[in-house]
Amino acid sequence: MRYKLLGGSGLRVSEISLGAMTFGEEWGWGSSREECRKMFDAYAEAGGNFIDTANRYTEGTSEKIVGELVRSDRGRFVVATKYTLYTRKGDPNASGNHRKNMVQSLEASLTRLGMEYVDLYWLHAWDFTTHEEEVMRALDDLVRQGKVLYIGVSDTPAWIVSRANTIAGLRGWTPLVALQIEYSLIQRTVEREFLPMAKALDLALTAWAPLGGGALTGKYLRKEGAGGRLKPENQRLSERNREIARAVVDVAGEAGCTPAQVALAWLRAQGDQIIPIVGARTAEQLRDSLGSVSVSLTGDQLKRLDTVSRIDPGFPHDFLSSPPIREIVFGGTYDMIDRHR
Repeated sequence: MRYKLLGGSGLRVSEISLGAMTFGEEWGWGSSREECRKMFDAYAEAGGNFIDTANRYTEGTSEKIVGELVRSDRGRFVVATKYTLYTRKGDPNASGNHRKNMVQSLEASLTRLGMEYVDLYWLHAWDFTTHEEEVMRALDDLVRQGKVLYIGVSDTPAWIVSRANTIAGLRGWTPLVALQIEYSLIQRTVEREFLPMAKALDLALTAWAPLGGGALTGKYLRKEGAGGRLKPENQRLSERNREIARAVVDVAGEAGCTPAQVALAWLRAQGDQIIPIVGARTAEQLRDSLGSVSVSLTGDQLKRLDTVSRIDPGFPHDFLSSPPIREIVFGGTYDMIDRHR
């Protein structure tokens, strides 16, 4: 496995992140400690060093297992965890983006992890009730205290991320270095605003659900073909997404690899700063996904996958890229200008 610089930082992280949301069985569908150890060993043996967890995953068990797994070689691994989601129902200050919840969540996470610091601390989801200034100053304080090394933001509107990092830059506070969002062949709406923003702000982009909740592995197509029942209310199983999954399966047959490897290879081809977060329930599933680093899709295969999954860019992108508007904006010189942006 190769390594990437995490956004504008000098931190080196592996090109695939190990998602630990399945670490623990409290939610009824995760993995046992024994299986988690097997997955961790497979990931480490492949050169992986970037582990993603959160304070709410499996009611805190995920952090405990991650801490146990990295303890013997803590310095080698880049451990990321998150705050925002509730830790006690009914307590208005036991959730949200504000300083009080941030501080008490981090202290609880450090205890479960058995660590003095975390390498990357994520805001998990925007709550629309806390000012960006409070969030960025509080995160900066945690960095200055040595309890957090780098900070990132997940599941937050692009305009808020941009504003928060601009405020941090103007005031000399610690900047965000990474963005975490859902991104896959069946979820490409993030290409409208998030990807251009990440490139402009030098943010690493870690992609959750890169296999579309399993839809891109082709397993639901197999169930469909076998007469199995699909849940129509699941948006990931729409007819459009099944069409995309069929294209992934076809390309996998041509490339001599698995559909999961094709889906991950397509995602990794979308930009140097994109890092898939790969979760699994078994070591076998994880090894299959890790095999994607050896898969290179042809230009034709990438084009076919792009075509079947393409989205409408929406306003103002489609408006600004239309020939009449380009004509009046550039005065007929658009095709004469070499652009590096």
